[in-house]
Amino acid sequence: MSKSRRKTGQPPGTIIFTGEQKVSQSSIHHLSYNESDCQDSLINNNEIVQTKQINDRINWYDIRGLHDTTWLNQIANIFGISPLVLEDIVDVHKRPSFGSYTGGHLIVLKALSYDESNMTVSSEHISIYFRENLLISFQEDESDIFHLIRKRLKDGQGKIRQRGADYLMFALCDLIVDYYYQVIEKIQMNVEIQEDEILAHASGNQKESIHMMRKEIIKIRKMIYPLREAISQMLRMEDEVIHSSTDVYLRGLYDHTIHVLDMLDTQRDLLNGLQELYLSEINFRMNEIMKVLTIMTAIFVPLSFLTGLYGMNFEYIPELRFRYGYFILLAVMVIMVIVLLLWFRKRKWL
Repeated sequence: MSKSRRKTGQPPGTIIFTGEQKVSQSSIHHLSYNESDCQDSLINNNEIVQTKQINDRINWYDIRGLHDTTWLNQIANIFGISPLVLEDIVDVHKRPSFGSYTGGHLIVLKALSYDESNMTVSSEHISIYFRENLLISFQEDESDIFHLIRKRLKDGQGKIRQRGADYLMFALCDLIVDYYYQVIEKIQMNVEIQEDEILAHASGNQKESIHMMRKEIIKIRKMIYPLREAISQMLRMEDEVIHSSTDVYLRGLYDHTIHVLDMLDTQRDLLNGLQELYLSEINFRMNEIMKVLTIMTAIFVPLSFLTGLYGMNFEYIPELRFRYGYFILLAVMVIMVIVLLLWFRKRKWL
């Protein structure tokens, strides 16, 4: 049975991991920082998480690996995370959303990457739970998609150290949206390559590639479109955790999401146009072939008439006993071919 189906009929708050195990052992990367200092440490899943709340420091726990629900339950109990929140965190099929719960807020979104070799998009389920001075991110695999944010924190670049956990949440979401741009740019490059190949020589492989890219565009749009509403909900929410100074950045993030969706619509239109171009090129090649065959048929029809005429079994055909009749007939055929070719060229059929 599919893991996505196992939740059917289960009560709310049932913790069931619906994806595939992508790490051998779950781990936590912990960053604790304030305006003047940043400390980084690694916590394995068999260690106890220390949750001392220090007022002047922001704690970021980056959890990698969602398959161990028992361990995640322990983490949820330590941080006071509701089972309803944890249910959404381990459900990798959940669409992007934002929810406000007792004790914190959760935003769910998808991180995308593009495989240029087979032109497919893969996604990773990302969840970000945050409250005052605390942020917990959940990733499916070991790859650190937030390494640029981590580097900015360690190097003291930008405004992250001077702001709260809400701004860190924005920075993580903004980085994921930036990756959307990279994926779309790679798709756009493939569309341009396919266009050049179709103009050079249309083939059946290009038809399959166009169809595959259209499916990927639709899949991406399904994963990004709900994020727009999630960000809009954050902007409408009045809460002390999300400071008013962060609203301007969230509005920018909302605009970026709209821009990404517009780019996807543009790429979808380009692929529709590319499909029409492919069909036009195929039809043009077919017409060229039919034109050549028609011209050849038009040339051989009078020649076939002459050969058929002199192939009849009548006894009295004057030219049959003429000494140079055969050569004259060949000459007439050659002249007819030349005259027809000149006439076709004059009519611009060649």
